[in-house]
Amino acid sequence: MPSRLPPLNSLRAFEATARRGSVSAAARELGVTHGAVSHQIRALEEALGSSLFERGSRRMKLTAQGALLLPAVAQAFGDIAAATARLQRPEASGTLTVMCVAGLLSFWLLPRLHGFTDAYPGITLDLSAGNDPARVGDPEVDLVILYGRGSVGGSWSRLWSPLRLFPVVSPSLIASRPLRSVRDLRHHTLLHGDRGDEWTTWLSAADAADLPRGRQHFLGDARLSTEAAVHGQGVAVGDTITAARLIADGDLVVPFDLSVAANDSFFVACRSEMRSAPIVKAFVDWLFATLDADALPEPKLSPRSPSRQPVPSSPDL
Repeated sequence: MPSRLPPLNSLRAFEATARRGSVSAAARELGVTHGAVSHQIRALEEALGSSLFERGSRRMKLTAQGALLLPAVAQAFGDIAAATARLQRPEASGTLTVMCVAGLLSFWLLPRLHGFTDAYPGITLDLSAGNDPARVGDPEVDLVILYGRGSVGGSWSRLWSPLRLFPVVSPSLIASRPLRSVRDLRHHTLLHGDRGDEWTTWLSAADAADLPRGRQHFLGDARLSTEAAVHGQGVAVGDTITAARLIADGDLVVPFDLSVAANDSFFVACRSEMRSAPIVKAFVDWLFATLDADALPEPKLSPRSPSRQPVPSSPDL
């Protein structure tokens, strides 16, 4: 059976060219010359006695024979890559204690957690909600995922994701009480996941820092303010990570086309001596890989622009 297989380098050149659509792009990916890739493809075609690409077009297009071969080759390379990753994966087992920001835990981490548990069946997770930097040094906590400025003295930390902020509201609430301009916010309950800083940042960017505010609820964290918005209790400040799925699913809508950079970001941190522990490394690597591979598109903002004119303070507006 092995003697009937084409040369590995020829198969790599074929798969890369078919996937990238050009010999030049495949050559850049493989770190070889254009001529080397062309030679390998010709050698493969001669070995198989079939043309694999249609020549003459700007983008390399597979022939019927090439289209028949590609899925098997791609699957084989995928299996090899997966097996290699398993061999190189550090032995990780035991219980990993993680404290995570409540909103991130509920709306991002838990829906994706099966990806980690499937990859590391030997790890038991002990998850809790919280955003206390002091817990980084707690010997009973292995890793924390915080929302803040990212500097925790005497520990290892790394930025996980910056955020952009924007108002979010339930479709049912905005249908019954429209938000045609930023001035309409004074007729809505403002929901706060903090002490008011995020709403102040967004309203300032909308030239509405002096907007008269009606009822306001302070709910302690972004998870609660977001859930309250989903249930039609008012308008909350959402972000590009925790609100993305709710927006994509239609549970929340973005009423204005203005987003602002958050003053804080999500970051991961742990005691310096824990960073090299296989169980911690496995989870941190998975966090970053999942963010890259499973990122939702940037939430689509409404075409409505918030008013950029000074907002009168008169209640008769």
